Amino acid sequence: MDFRIKLLISTLLWMNCIGANGQSKAIQDTDPLWDMIARNFLVPDAFVGDYGKYRSPLKFYNGKNVRTAKDWQKRKKEIRDRWQEMMGVWPEVITDQKLEILDTVKRENFVQHRVRFYWLPGERTEGYLLVPEGEGKKPAVVTVFYEPETAIGYSDKPYRDFAYQLVKRGFVALSIGTAEASKNKTFSLYYPNIDSARVQPLSMLGYAAANAWNVLSKVDKVDAARIGLLGHSFGGKWAMFGASLYDKFAASVWSDPGIVFEETRESVNYWEPWYLGYHPKPWRKRGLITKENPARGLYPKLVEQGYDLTELHALMAPRPFLVSGGSEDPVDRWKALNHTIAVNRLLGYEHRVAMTNRPEHSPNQESNEQIYLFLDYFLKPDIVHKK
Repeated sequence: MDFRIKLLISTLLWMNCIGANGQSKAIQDTDPLWDMIARNFLVPDAFVGDYGKYRSPLKFYNGKNVRTAKDWQKRKKEIRDRWQEMMGVWPEVITDQKLEILDTVKRENFVQHRVRFYWLPGERTEGYLLVPEGEGKKPAVVTVFYEPETAIGYSDKPYRDFAYQLVKRGFVALSIGTAEASKNKTFSLYYPNIDSARVQPLSMLGYAAANAWNVLSKVDKVDAARIGLLGHSFGGKWAMFGASLYDKFAASVWSDPGIVFEETRESVNYWEPWYLGYHPKPWRKRGLITKENPARGLYPKLVEQGYDLTELHALMAPRPFLVSGGSEDPVDRWKALNHTIAVNRLLGYEHRVAMTNRPEHSPNQESNEQIYLFLDYFLKPDIVHKK
């Protein structure tokens, strides 16, 4: 049986069931596309009201509660300012450039441009801009990974061709990646240089995503109000930091990055020097934190002082995001996501935080279909959604 037919049947069966927490009663949208993704927004009964060990983003750092939407705007600024202070303040976002087109090829029903732009002050990167046929403004997505070729389908890695699949669904897609750094095993971006970085590398990846938003927003066929950010694994961390720290992304998808600090999982490795544990070389040996191989730099200070990534998730509110969870983001991550759900409810929004789960780290057909349906629903310009 065709996968999409099986998905529709299972979704219709699910929609006939009312969970013990009553959440399905709150879903009123009659859009058939919503029916395909609605279950991803429901907290499983076992985790309803469970906020885990995470500090609430609805408390100011001085302990006062956030009670109103106006309070939240102050708290949101407080979170962003505090994290920028700890991670290092970004340079000014580059808002006055356009993509330089290096060459163009026709592929199937879209045009592929190899492009170049400044993603750091004084440093350019190359990537690919995929533009579908047809007139009018279109939604767009920036895809991020170790290099830009995988997302456009020039790779043997299955189910990571996000840009290629999205352009075939009518999105403009900009694929970028840290190809040179990945080749030399430094992976990330270092400002002003790798020997004396003033900003944590993972935050600089977020900064590069902000510059990508600005350059993509100037493409003629792009609807600047409908630009999303998507990445898997390393790219999932990148997408999470980019979208959380830069408000102009309308929606985001984080595929199994490890959405919170977790020191028992080697792939949820925010302590590494190319993420939040930067320190000058020689770097610590890659791997889990041990007494013989401790974390260094900012990361251990964040943990010691009780910070976690739930504060950054909350910066997304009320913008929608999907966690496409695998081995690093199992179903109990709802404990962390409940905090952003609480922020959205304070602001008057429901159904802005979603998660799917699969056993393996690698994406698959089913998990990717939910990613694309999520982006269709929230970014397609002909669909209007209410709170």
